[in-house]
Amino acid sequence: MTLHASRRDFLQAGSFAAAALMSGSQLRAEESAAPVSLGKAEHCVMVWLGGGAGQIDTWDPKQLGDPKGKKAGSYYPSIDTAISGAKVCEHLPECAKILDRFAPIRTLHHDVIDEHAAAVNRLHTGRPVSETVTYPSIGSVVSYRRGPADEGVPAYVLIGYPSTTRGPGFLGSQSGYLYLTDTESGPQGLSRPADLTPERVRRREALLAEVRGDYRRRASGNPLAQDYDRAVTELQRLSGPQFMQTFQLDREPAELRNRYGGEFGQRCLLTRRLLERGVRFVEVSHNLNFLNGTGWDVHNEGIEQQHRLIQELDQAVSALVVDLERCKMLDKTLILVATEFGRPAQFDGGGGRGHHGKCFSVVLAGGGLKTGQVIGETDELAMNPLSRPVSVPDLHATVYAAMGINPHEELYAGDRPVPITDGGQPIRELFA
Repeated sequence: MTLHASRRDFLQAGSFAAAALMSGSQLRAEESAAPVSLGKAEHCVMVWLGGGAGQIDTWDPKQLGDPKGKKAGSYYPSIDTAISGAKVCEHLPECAKILDRFAPIRTLHHDVIDEHAAAVNRLHTGRPVSETVTYPSIGSVVSYRRGPADEGVPAYVLIGYPSTTRGPGFLGSQSGYLYLTDTESGPQGLSRPADLTPERVRRREALLAEVRGDYRRRASGNPLAQDYDRAVTELQRLSGPQFMQTFQLDREPAELRNRYGGEFGQRCLLTRRLLERGVRFVEVSHNLNFLNGTGWDVHNEGIEQQHRLIQELDQAVSALVVDLERCKMLDKTLILVATEFGRPAQFDGGGGRGHHGKCFSVVLAGGGLKTGQVIGETDELAMNPLSRPVSVPDLHATVYAAMGINPHEELYAGDRPVPITDGGQPIRELFA
């Protein structure tokens, strides 16, 4: 009987997935034939939950489980939201109140399960790891196509730890990021010493210009040398006082800073200031070393502090949405809360959860999209899509379309044309 029941459940889950994929294929065929609707968002924020945030414990709660009794299900009770019929985890109360500004996507999927690095790469580049091509990240593509929204600022800022996965790939260093590891100070290496007078700066830059001119002549035609020279020019421009003032968070009212919360919240507040300065794309990371040492990678006892991570996320992201709305920036700022994969409904031997890439949640907000709706429906344990499966390339195409970038255009790796996504189609329900 047990074997028969397991086989029946397996076949039922398979039929759900097959039906969802079939309907998804039909929908993609129809979408390919329809014209692409481009949005008018001016900025994009990617909130990154490193380690794999479980959909069933955040944006797609189901029946309560029991880790001790090994009963599959949610770790926490659910609550109602501003979207009729949609529930979220009880530790997301502030986001729940304003979920009409959001569009949870519950049926994102890919085929990477056991490798964090490969899954992080998939979400950032929209493609599998290649041995021959280093593909650009979503932030670098937006940076390349849109550039900064104002002079004197970088197009792409990473608040977290740098990696190739988040980089420009074949687009070159001009589409790379400026990175910060905390909010205590500005970018490392850009702050000028306090005793360096404007006259000394002028003399140093004049000397550097002579050295660089000689270097350019000797390295004429070398693309690496050209990239390096462009980087020096960019860093000189960014080290001035106008851009560096962006990092003075103490200029913000104490009440507002407290509303955002701790270090992760301060990163989100800094993000708003960077957008106001004209930065086009910001990735803000909820680091693995926050709170429990493992971030969202909640195997075994790591899950015991997961509620604190969710609470931090709730406080910071809701504050960012409300703050952007107050500043009249929400409609032109697309927010994407993403992670590399989800978590299964079942509990492991230590009471935590493993990895699950076949169906998990990411969330969009603002950006002029048609929010207040949930994209996709999952089965009773949030393990398989029942309707509207969304691929990672579809997610990328949606972000590009929202940013006014044609999701069907081509980039170039040297002379080789490369589609901007791996066959992705925008989620058309999100475009009014």
